[in-house]
Amino acid sequence: MDNGIKKCDGAQEVDHHQTPRNMTIKGILGLLMANVDADDKRRVISLGMGDPSAYSCFHTTAVAEQAVADTLSSQKFNGYAPTVGLPQTRTAIAEYLSCDLPYKLSPDDAFVTAGCTQAIDVALTILARPGVNILLPRPGFPIYELCAAFRNLEVRHFDLIPEKGWEVDLDAVESLADSNTVAMVIINPGNPCGNVYTYQHLKKIAETAKRLKFIVIADEVYGHLAFGDNTFVPMGVFGSIVPILTLGSLSKRWIVPGWRLGWFVINDPCSTFKNPKVIERIKKYFDICGGPATFIQAAVPHILQQTEEVFFTKTINTLKQTADICCNKIKEIHCITCPHKPQGSMAVMVKLNLSLLKGISDDIDFCFKLAKEESVIILPGIAVGMENWVRITFAVDPSSLEEALGRVKCFYQRHSYRQTEC
Repeated sequence: MDNGIKKCDGAQEVDHHQTPRNMTIKGILGLLMANVDADDKRRVISLGMGDPSAYSCFHTTAVAEQAVADTLSSQKFNGYAPTVGLPQTRTAIAEYLSCDLPYKLSPDDAFVTAGCTQAIDVALTILARPGVNILLPRPGFPIYELCAAFRNLEVRHFDLIPEKGWEVDLDAVESLADSNTVAMVIINPGNPCGNVYTYQHLKKIAETAKRLKFIVIADEVYGHLAFGDNTFVPMGVFGSIVPILTLGSLSKRWIVPGWRLGWFVINDPCSTFKNPKVIERIKKYFDICGGPATFIQAAVPHILQQTEEVFFTKTINTLKQTADICCNKIKEIHCITCPHKPQGSMAVMVKLNLSLLKGISDDIDFCFKLAKEESVIILPGIAVGMENWVRITFAVDPSSLEEALGRVKCFYQRHSYRQTEC
């Protein structure tokens, strides 16, 4: 085992042409891992999963670890928490998010969830009703499509524009929306694209949503993980223009995805969406879906209030370094191009040029053959809605990232119409 990633012993080749297009990211990455050649003695390097905790250069702060240890050892938090979350946890989340807003959130605006995935499920569930639709970005995070399917919620996709820093195609939003549209989703900082939206673009999104009469779901699980020219602006800043449902978690910023601590927050200072009926519906749903461990919830106030800025700065600097390495190495691999250098989050989308490759039919074929021949895992773009693109995660230690992309270069040279020695 190396960096928490184990090569699959006795792996058998997977018929990737039968890979369903609607699998989860984890499901597809599992199939890719199973396709690794068991006789390859090199370590498997995954640039597919956004779990930075697998690498030694990314680790959480001692403040967070001690806070959890203290709440667990106190024996005060072994019982059930309120289904909407511990009061002190909801207060801490509301105060934390309010620091970046022109108004103050109430603890009653914040609900504690089992990671951002549950927050997504809550958001789509409370909006679902017969005949309505929701607008989702392409590329995007496939959990939204899966949750929508379970709720019989029609999905309509609007494109993000690579040449404009993956901005929302607002003209497409205008043409897709109708009287049955209940919400649009934005992911900022972007997964899978690495974009960070400007204040001006976010304001245009809010004004468009207001004019078309739907709310905005703001997925900010990568909140504040910005290292380019654009600073992170929470969508909740525009809550006075249009109601915003903010989804977030500790997982990425604090490097603790396995703690499964997230939040669902209503940014609606004008109370145009938030009313007793809506709140009662939310509370009833929380009664049946459960939440994160009580002792993890109890640690949240200390984590949010006591984590020093130097911890965040170190993470940001490391991500900037690895993003730079990723982009520079990609320039050496002529079959992939990066239309926009990442400015945040932990991943980047790159376009495949299949015309330069022999025997590679599409992005799935590329990724499965890469896994088998080079023991490198990257995510096919079809998993996030973009055929013949791939997503590369750069939240990896620099040496592993350089080695992995060096192997991708060898793979390209071997499959190129102009074969050269690696």
